[in-house]
Parts: sequence; C-alpha cells; structure tokens
Amino acid sequence: MSFQIRSFKEEDSSAILEIINDSILNTSFNYDYFPKTLEDIRDMFLEKIRDGIPVLVCESEKQVCGYATFGKFRAKPGYSKTIEHSIYFKAGTQGRGMGTALLRQLIELARKQGYHVMIAGMDSENHGSYRFHERLGFREVGRFPEVAFKFGKWLNLVFMQLDLNPEPNPR
Repeated sequence: MSFQIRSFKEEDSSAILEIINDSILNTSFNYDYFPKTLEDIRDMFLEKIRDGIPVLVCESEKQVCGYATFGKFRAKPGYSKTIEHSIYFKAGTQGRGMGTALLRQLIELARKQGYHVMIAGMDSENHGSYRFHERLGFREVGRFPEVAFKFGKWLNLVFMQLDLNPEPNPR
C-alpha cells in the first residue's frame, strides 16, 4: 500500500474528526468523553500551525488515514523543551508502516525545532501502541494506576519517553 505524509490542510478536518471521535466514543485509549466538532478540530490544528507546531497527515489512496502532532508537555516554562505527541489512525489501517513513517518524520521535526524529550502517554491496555513506541526507541518511564475512568472502569496511564538529543544547552 502506498501512502504519503504531508502537512495538514484545513480540508483534512472532517476526516480527522472521524478518527478522533471514533477513538473517543469506541476506545479507552483516548480518555476524552465528548466528541469534538469540526470547528474544534480545524481551530486546534490551525492554531498549532500558527504556533509553528507541525501537524502531519498520512494519506493513502487519496484518503486521510491518520495524523500526528505534538504540543506542550506541561505549561510551566521549565518544561519548554519537552513535548507530548499524539498519533491516531483510522481503525483498520494500522500495521502497514504508515505510523512508523509518520512518527519518524514528526520526531525529526521535533529535533530540528530543538526539543529535548518527546513523551508518549497511553493506556496500559494499549499493547499495540506500547510495542510501536518501543520499536521507535521510546522507553517506559512511569505508570500511573487508576488515574482515569471511562466505560465504567479505572484506567492506568503509561508514560514513555524518547530522548531527542538536541543542543545540550538550551537558551
């Protein structure tokens, strides 16, 4: 299956909305409860782009299959060189190499922007995501038991970390 990775365009919003809302409504891998609107998605991603944050889209056969982006890990300035990424794919499109290519490109962009650490947060039952991140060099750095609740059960959050190795002394 051939695919391409490109920057987000506003017309991608509806396809990404479907991906995000499917993960919200049908999985415990996204801890949100409430579906997003088209305006939520469009505005969130356009704001990221205005702020210089990459939003990458994976497309196959002229269909958006997934996306990846990152954002602040935490708001305080001491965390400014640490980011947390998001990567989501349309159900049934995983396992074809698209996620690996997409996240590798996002990692490279984060390095070029001078970030030091990339964090991945995932539900402890999301074994596919865990193995995926391990293959890309992430290592587990923390587990937080029962910090989220969804679908009538407590969920455990796992943090994994990738050291990006930019310049050793940030300005």
